[in-house]
Amino acid sequence: MVAESSRKPDKPQDNLQNEVKDMSVDYQTKKLPGEIPEEAKKEMEKTREKLEDFKKQVIKKYSFVQSIGILPPQASEKIEEEEIEDPKMLEEVKKDKPIHVMVIIPEENFKEIQKIKPEIIKLAKDIKPKLWVHIKTPVDIFNYCLDSKFDVAEAIAMSFPLHDLGFLGALRVAQIHKSLCLRKFEKYVSSYVVAGSLVRGETKKTSDVDVYIVIDDTDVKRMPRLELKEKLRGIIYSYVAEAEELAGVKNKLSPQVYLMTDFWESVKDAHPVIFTFIRDGIPLYDRGTFLPWKLLLKMGRIKPSQEAIDMFMSMGDKMSETIKRRLLDIVIGDIFWGISTPSQALLMLYGLPPPNIYELVKQMREVFVEKEKILEAKYADILDEVCIKYFKGYEHGKIKEVSGTDVDRLLKDAEAYMKRLKELRIQIEKRVQEKTIEQIYTDTFQLLQGLFGKKSESSLVETFEKEFIKKGKLPENYLHILKDIVKAKAEFKKGKMAKHEVEDARKNASTLINHLIEYNQRCDLILMQKTRMRLKTKEKTYELVLAAGEAFLIDQGEIQKVSEKSIEKSSTVELTNALAKQEKSPEIKTDSKVIEVIKKKIGDFEIIL
Repeated sequence: MVAESSRKPDKPQDNLQNEVKDMSVDYQTKKLPGEIPEEAKKEMEKTREKLEDFKKQVIKKYSFVQSIGILPPQASEKIEEEEIEDPKMLEEVKKDKPIHVMVIIPEENFKEIQKIKPEIIKLAKDIKPKLWVHIKTPVDIFNYCLDSKFDVAEAIAMSFPLHDLGFLGALRVAQIHKSLCLRKFEKYVSSYVVAGSLVRGETKKTSDVDVYIVIDDTDVKRMPRLELKEKLRGIIYSYVAEAEELAGVKNKLSPQVYLMTDFWESVKDAHPVIFTFIRDGIPLYDRGTFLPWKLLLKMGRIKPSQEAIDMFMSMGDKMSETIKRRLLDIVIGDIFWGISTPSQALLMLYGLPPPNIYELVKQMREVFVEKEKILEAKYADILDEVCIKYFKGYEHGKIKEVSGTDVDRLLKDAEAYMKRLKELRIQIEKRVQEKTIEQIYTDTFQLLQGLFGKKSESSLVETFEKEFIKKGKLPENYLHILKDIVKAKAEFKKGKMAKHEVEDARKNASTLINHLIEYNQRCDLILMQKTRMRLKTKEKTYELVLAAGEAFLIDQGEIQKVSEKSIEKSSTVELTNALAKQEKSPEIKTDSKVIEVIKKKIGDFEIIL
């Protein structure tokens, strides 16, 4: 028996491509099929307390009950027609308008239905309006689908749940998702099938709901089939969250999309996965494709071709080779990158650029094992084995396979190596922080000694305060920074400084150091301007530098020292030393004889300041 919906589409199948591009659907304007009307819901509210008491008694007496739900009118009418053959009796039942209650029990309790049904009816006798109790198993409900009575199964799924261990909720979310997909492109959905735990009757409130959608692509011409499949998959997946929200359940939908042409190839070859899918799957919607396949399979008419058998057998032949390749991939891929990249990171933390693989192994041993003595040699050996023996050995064709035992050992070694590397990072960071504190302290006080001469730490701080802060040359917060540098050195030695405190000290010290350097440079510039003058003759211009009682004549970069008697070749070092001595003397002077010697050397000149 095939449902009326199995008729072929009236319009060309290529219109599916336009459907794919237009996803704008107003879901609020239409009710989902099988949804209980508002009037019926109001009626149900009146008997809520009695129904709640009825539910508790049923569950207490029969704890194995999976679900109890109140059927919507659509399903009630359908089931009445299914179960009552006498037209007069059917008419009387319809006049009474009983509330139809669906009680779902596990398939293994099927034989007990005749025993428990009178007991459950007895529990419902005092409830008005009357209750009509139906006791079904999941197999009974899915039989409606196998008979193409999809509307009945859909209406049952939309039952108002009084009690549910997961079956009704899982069925409901699948039905809602199906309705959304059919609303979008109904004439192109060949089959919508459920499988997995829902079909086996093992569903819980958190179970995934496996659904399969077969799309008829047999007449699509203007769009590549792969592109069509991906676009349809995107649309179908986009409805998943909406269906879960509308169903109000925790069950997660797991849809898979097949094109009919691809699906048929798998059916023709009796692919094991598709074979199982057809055997166990239950259609919630079908246009005359899935059910015939299911029947043909049951009749033994779907059999694998010789080519398919050969193909599946060949997969077994390649098993050993595949496993060996994957084992090797674990070592030269996951384990190698898992320990080599963090090792490079630690060398970078230490201050070295990231090296190549050979240098990595060499530097880890030389720096941390031999020089710093903070890493045990066995860990360098682990890195050596993974990187050189296996990774480079594979690159050079020396390593072609690895045993499972070796993979286990290397994985265990790699885990121990990574654990040790995390400890090593802490040690390196401490060393780097120590060097940072020492460096900023040294740089700061060397600059202060250059300004104020060699003094003790406390004297330099006092002089800095007197000369820079009290005279308004620098803001007062620079004195706090200087004192914090002194304090940071002491605190770090006691192990009381955190990583962020070291970084704050470095930033603040950089600000102070930059200002001291700038001040030094300004002083040097002023001194140079005071000690330099230009001597201009008819041919060229010379530069004369007077420093610490000495005179230096500079001619196009060539430095000459001028004495009272002669001019001799000099150097930059000698000039620099003279300028350093001049810093301590407020006077700049020279002898008139020096001027005479210069005049004899270059002739008449005029002085330009």
